[in-house]
Amino acid sequence: MNDSFNLFNLEVTVVGDSATFVCSHKVGHAFRVEGENLIFNDENDRFSFYSLSALLPLLAAKQRKNDRNDWMSSDEYISCPDPHCGAKFKITRDGTRNFSHKDVTKEPIKDERI
Repeated sequence: MNDSFNLFNLEVTVVGDSATFVCSHKVGHAFRVEGENLIFNDENDRFSFYSLSALLPLLAAKQRKNDRNDWMSSDEYISCPDPHCGAKFKITRDGTRNFSHKDVTKEPIKDERI
């Protein structure tokens, strides 16, 4: 049985007018999402964990193929969770990566169709 599936790789980049930032964001700072891993470009890049906490619930959904009418397929900008900060985070899909079900979980594939 073929147990493979694909996820999109993502890049999350800080965008916006830095004059409106009140958090520690820097335009151009970014990280990648490959499978379950967050990959930072440089050891000097810093990323607010408050912002990360706002982004994390969206990243798993953005990694998956969605219905073309679903907002997850079209919306790519997320605002900083601080209401006084003007930073935004652009989530870009960047290629796909193939995974095997048996390599990411011990739970067997059920024969049921949802």
